[in-house]
Amino acid sequence: MRADRLVAVLLTLQARGRVTAAQLADELEVSVATARRDLEALSAAGIPVYPQTGRGGGWQLLGGARTDLSGLSSGEARALFLLVGPAASVAPEAKAALRKLVRALPETFRTHAEAAAEAVVIDPGEWGRPAPERPELLPVLESAVVDRVRLRIRYAAWRAEPVDRTVDPWGLVQKQEHWYLLGGVDGAERTYRVDRMLDAVPTGEQAERPDGLDLAEVWERVTAAVDRQRSAATATIVVDSGIVPLLHTQFGQRAVAETQLDAGRSRVVVTAPTEVLIARGLAGWAEYLDVVEPESIRRELHRLGTALVARNAPAAEGERSPDSAPAVPT
Repeated sequence: MRADRLVAVLLTLQARGRVTAAQLADELEVSVATARRDLEALSAAGIPVYPQTGRGGGWQLLGGARTDLSGLSSGEARALFLLVGPAASVAPEAKAALRKLVRALPETFRTHAEAAAEAVVIDPGEWGRPAPERPELLPVLESAVVDRVRLRIRYAAWRAEPVDRTVDPWGLVQKQEHWYLLGGVDGAERTYRVDRMLDAVPTGEQAERPDGLDLAEVWERVTAAVDRQRSAATATIVVDSGIVPLLHTQFGQRAVAETQLDAGRSRVVVTAPTEVLIARGLAGWAEYLDVVEPESIRRELHRLGTALVARNAPAAEGERSPDSAPAVPT
């Protein structure tokens, strides 16, 4: 429809400042003659769109004129403000941008958009724990990603000495309280946890980014690789069915209920990076479960139980525990 195309023409002018009819035709996939007629139609309708002849000429909005025409439907505007509204409560820049977006909407949409922006509050903290602070280096990383600038980072992996790396930053991911930088090092995909970065400095060089990169797909590969690493050890247990949801909370997706058995019991498979971690995770539910296999985890649970009994046996009457304070004389 021509009306939709005229909206696209106007938004293109606002975004790019000045365009030629040929550039606009290529952008909208129409003929040069059609693009020129659309520009002339906007001018005839009273929108200050004027051509400039000569070298470097083209069509532009006079004086950088703007319009409140956004091209958004009411539903699209509501969805947008439900998404960006929560961010405005934590970032002053987002709050300012939100106000400008509201003013850019048609007046009939503004009330619903403002209501949508205030409808959701996100509290990233857990009960009993303060909300995690944004990593100090996050603004540097955000700028490098957006500006496509290469970074020199100093990174200390878990139980490893710090190393220096030159990274092409592709994007950032927040998963629960942790932030991750996805990028390339010598053409290979790499992932860095932001809170383990000791320093990050832009080099000023243009970062390389693969054509057609889909950040969500990259992150899916990362999470799949992490899940494989965390599933190196496996145990099959029979447990009271009421405990299965608690095992899901403790082991996450690595606790899979295979079979519902009789008498309120379930067969469950749990996985973790090591058998020791599985045993330690199951030890708190020992009275409700039986390990079917492997035998090595049964032995580890037995060892843990023996150690608990040895170190935490009730004191005999008249004795006091090693760490108890002496009695106060009366």
